[in-house]
Amino acid sequence: MDTQKEALRRIISTLANKNDELQNFLDTVENTLTGLQEESCKVTSDLEAELEQLRSALEEKGAELRHILKEEKQRKEAELQKQLSEGKSALLSCEELLEFADQTLTITNEEEFLTAAKQIKERVTMAPAFRLTTRPAVSDNMSQFTVDFSAERAGLQRLHFLPVPRAPEIDVSSCVVRDNAITVAWRPLSEADSSGDGSGPIERYELEYRKSNRDSSLRATGEACWEKMSDIRETRVTISGLKFDSPFVIIRVRARNKAAAGEFSEPVAMETRAYNFGFDAATAHAELKVQGDTVTWEPQGVKGHDPRLRAKENRSSRSATPSPNKTAASRAGRDRFAGESYTVLGDQEMIGGSYYWELRPLADWKSFSVGVAYRASLGRFDQLGKSAGSWCLYATQWLQSSLAAKHNNRAKALDWPLPQRIGIYCDYDSGTKEILLWFCFSPGVR
Repeated sequence: MDTQKEALRRIISTLANKNDELQNFLDTVENTLTGLQEESCKVTSDLEAELEQLRSALEEKGAELRHILKEEKQRKEAELQKQLSEGKSALLSCEELLEFADQTLTITNEEEFLTAAKQIKERVTMAPAFRLTTRPAVSDNMSQFTVDFSAERAGLQRLHFLPVPRAPEIDVSSCVVRDNAITVAWRPLSEADSSGDGSGPIERYELEYRKSNRDSSLRATGEACWEKMSDIRETRVTISGLKFDSPFVIIRVRARNKAAAGEFSEPVAMETRAYNFGFDAATAHAELKVQGDTVTWEPQGVKGHDPRLRAKENRSSRSATPSPNKTAASRAGRDRFAGESYTVLGDQEMIGGSYYWELRPLADWKSFSVGVAYRASLGRFDQLGKSAGSWCLYATQWLQSSLAAKHNNRAKALDWPLPQRIGIYCDYDSGTKEILLWFCFSPGVR
């Protein structure tokens, strides 16, 4: 019976995973469909805009060429009209003079004939017909304005959609996951893609990333959406300001040329090795208030509270996978810390491998200790750093600022400024404990 139940539970778990996977697939398809419709409207609008610009440019060039032809035609017409007017006037004057000469030939009186002949001679000398050129000032040839747009027509016939760049390939071996940041490197599918080929030169890249609980399905955590980084000019970029609160971050990259974006690269799952834990409120001292990832001190009998510590911000573990959760329920029999041991434990135990996490003190903190301890080394009234099985960093600014490392009830004062951020690294297998400090110096202080 128990075996059958266990088998059924495995089947149910498999079905639940498949159900989640199918739901994620359907969501992806629906989002893709919506994106397709929006993108189709956009590219259609862009196409119409480009065609309108072509038509406008063609109309402008046509109007310019027609204006040139019109001006030349008008110039030549004006020249010919002028010659035509002058020629008609000369012809009329010549006909009048010819008629006068014919009449002169009929004169019988010698004196009158000589007078008329003299007038004719003078008029002929001054006649417009003899001063007017008999060749047209301009020709009817307009061949210099002949056009041949066959090459342009062929170019228009070759018009097509701008080829898109091919998807880049993420170079996993060159990617770095460290210090709540991921440096991603990639390369174009071929060298020609970066320098320009049939797809046009790549102008910039776009990167998208999202958190995920699994690397096999590349599935996002919950309803996580893709975060975007645009206008990347190099083939390497660092995603900073992350919080490694999921085992994987899925990353993809695509290239963009003058106006078109290519397909995204194959998604790559970058392992964050996140060490995620909370606080075991069941172990907290009665005067400590645990709220999410924040611990504050609320003295009993005192109105209000004095903030002491904002706890961990999850960061990268350096090697091993985190241990299974040890929840508060598993420590139900453990008593709270009491007396002067204002302590609260994390809700996970480290049983092997290496771990890293961080904390940030609140703005008006007074004192705090942070460190690691073997589980059996801390009694209800024990403080961190006062036993052989616990190590801690102690900071205070009650009366004066001081910083010390404590272990086995011995303290070593540290002549350093008080940190604004503290990182704790614990390599369980090698017995190494490291505490990393980040300082914020005031102007003039080194």
